[in-house]
Amino acid sequence: MAAETHATAHAPATDGPGVPHPYHLVNPSPWPILGAFAGGLLATGLVMFMHGSGPVLMALGFAAIIGVMFGWWRDVLKESVKEKAHSAVVKIGLRYGMALFIASEVMFFAAFFWAYFDAALFPKAATGGVWPPVGIETVPPFGLPFMLTLILLLSGTTVTAAHHAILEGDNKQAGLQLALTVGLGVLFTGFQIYEYTHVHFGFTDGIYASTFFMATGFHGFHVFIGTVFLAVCWYRVSRGHFTPKNHFGFEAAAWYWHFVDVVWLFLFIAIYWWGAGTVTH
Repeated sequence: MAAETHATAHAPATDGPGVPHPYHLVNPSPWPILGAFAGGLLATGLVMFMHGSGPVLMALGFAAIIGVMFGWWRDVLKESVKEKAHSAVVKIGLRYGMALFIASEVMFFAAFFWAYFDAALFPKAATGGVWPPVGIETVPPFGLPFMLTLILLLSGTTVTAAHHAILEGDNKQAGLQLALTVGLGVLFTGFQIYEYTHVHFGFTDGIYASTFFMATGFHGFHVFIGTVFLAVCWYRVSRGHFTPKNHFGFEAAAWYWHFVDVVWLFLFIAIYWWGAGTVTH
């Protein structure tokens, strides 16, 4: 009797007699608790490093985070590709989750733009009452920043071409377009590193440098993450994981990449073009 009750408690729910429900009940996983431990280790290591301690704990935290990410996403791929657990209803939940994640990222950039526009539209005495602040040498917008804009816009077309190829079942063409997108992402990151090593505002601190490096640097980090995301999709295309009807992993990467594109357009217009060429009193 006890065994029968135990079996009934763990039986899958049904929408009707003998019909399994469309939801996915995730198997017990160690990754949430390990992820919390890795996050705490990284945070502790970062705080200690910023207070003059050695970087060992911080490096261990980063390694733990990477390990958890690899293991957790490996299990998600297994659920999708091998177990076929991602039903239509599950995919809707995944889409909502990705959309909410991108919305949370939008809030980060909204805060950085808020700081920038507050300083630019209402200059304080510390900036000399003008924007850009007195003594700041801004970056010419139609030099390297414009080229970076073209690189990202081009990458948006290649990732869209990859999506169309997947919808048509042409994995070879999808792989080619993804390779181009990843290459353009790497190119963008390389040129941004070059810009950072050559830009000279006249001051190494202050509101202009802080808002500039925070907004553009945070975006650059997103480009790096998006490039890794697309590189994983490139690998998955080569393994035949994506089909015309089952490729949400790629869609999520494409959404993220288009978000990165749009944010850069706002950065280019607001910070490189408008902010650098407008003097407010």
